[in-house]
Amino acid sequence: MNESRVLHVRGEIFEWSLRDGANQFAWLSGPNKGYGFAIGRTDSAPLAEVEARDHVEAFLTEIDPETGYLRD
Repeated sequence: MNESRVLHVRGEIFEWSLRDGANQFAWLSGPNKGYGFAIGRTDSAPLAEVEARDHVEAFLTEIDPETGYLRD
């Protein structure tokens, strides 16, 4: 993946890109600007789209709806 892609998951929008060997996900529709997460692979390859969606889904499951950040 040489460029970013947009993923729509559960009504939320994420920008997915590969930078420095990590799959980076910026939560564009989230309440906290610049918030997101990254998933690295030992081979520095992009995730398959189904894997990317699964990781975004898991991330959203852990978000505190009151703060928009991961639960403690």
